[in-house]
Amino acid sequence: MVLHIPTLLVVSVFVFFLMGLLTLHAWYRETREPSLAYLGGMMLLGALGVVLVSWRDRGADFIPILFGNVVLLLSAAFNWTAMRTLVGRKPCLPGILAGCVIWLLMCLIPAFYHSMPNRVLVYSLLAFGYGVLTTLELWRSRHSLDVAFMPALLLTVSHTVFYAVRSATDDGLPVTKALLGNGEGVPFFSFMLFESMLYVIGIAYITLAMVKERAELKLRAAAFSDPLTGIGNRRAFMLHATHLLDDSQQRAEPAALLLCDLDHFKRLNDTYGHPVGDQALIAFSGVLMDSLREEDVFGRIGGEEFACLLGACNEPTALEIAERVRHAFARLSILEPGLLSVSIGVVTTHESGYDLSRLLSEADQALYGAKHQGRNRVQTLRSLYLGLA
Repeated sequence: MVLHIPTLLVVSVFVFFLMGLLTLHAWYRETREPSLAYLGGMMLLGALGVVLVSWRDRGADFIPILFGNVVLLLSAAFNWTAMRTLVGRKPCLPGILAGCVIWLLMCLIPAFYHSMPNRVLVYSLLAFGYGVLTTLELWRSRHSLDVAFMPALLLTVSHTVFYAVRSATDDGLPVTKALLGNGEGVPFFSFMLFESMLYVIGIAYITLAMVKERAELKLRAAAFSDPLTGIGNRRAFMLHATHLLDDSQQRAEPAALLLCDLDHFKRLNDTYGHPVGDQALIAFSGVLMDSLREEDVFGRIGGEEFACLLGACNEPTALEIAERVRHAFARLSILEPGLLSVSIGVVTTHESGYDLSRLLSEADQALYGAKHQGRNRVQTLRSLYLGLA
């Protein structure tokens, strides 16, 4: 069955134009993701290109041959740029314009300009080239992309393969014969229009899904991240610490909780200003990252309060780590020596069990004892009770 080509042309222009407007609307109203802007531009250029290449046998054939194909090649370049910006790379202006420049230079050769098979071959190879570039952008970023990119990759590969096949098999079909449904190339011409519409609809939907997935991941990360220090916030700590305690209990392994509070933090802010206080918080977060293991859980759970849960850790090891943190923070050169210090309360599951709320409560008591005994010290709840006794 041969599809009605005049209807396909009208529908393809309508689909390209509508999908372009919807994609640009999604870019403008929601994400401002550059890839959506380039993708919307690709579709609008595709609509314009189809209109221009259909303008044959009207006394101005240079319009479809020159401008129509240039616009379509620019559309293919925008498709490549959309995927390029999606993976975090900057647009490449020379690459965007390369296809158009090559086409215009080829059209200066009369043997090329007046030969439809040659024009179809060169255009198909250029479109194939942009398809390969688009595929490579997705493939080489496959390990860094945090979204489901495989549908976009497969769709792009199939679209690229189509133009490889076209370059080898299609000699072209004059638009006048295509509109009349005459000629051996009518079925292929119909399929080309149909394939283009499927690709535009598919790549728009898939790209929008990838952008939405990435936005959701960023929101989720922001919900579990402290905006100043970049480490986990209270919500993240409570969630991951609960999981670590459950695993430790199942394996019958000890765990230790360190509750850290920067000393005289209000005085630090009042004396040196909030920017210096922020530097101290960021610096202490860096000390924790350098001092703890990857499997440990830590986060900023209050203004100047930090909590660390150490898995497979007994009291002597926890005290050693706490002292390491205390000394490392005191040695920082943000302020004069002696002005930066931290008090740390330490409890373990051996005395307090595996309930996180109880661990935090008893670590807070130990921390209060450290503050009460002069600050800049590590205090366990057990030694505090023994001292009180």
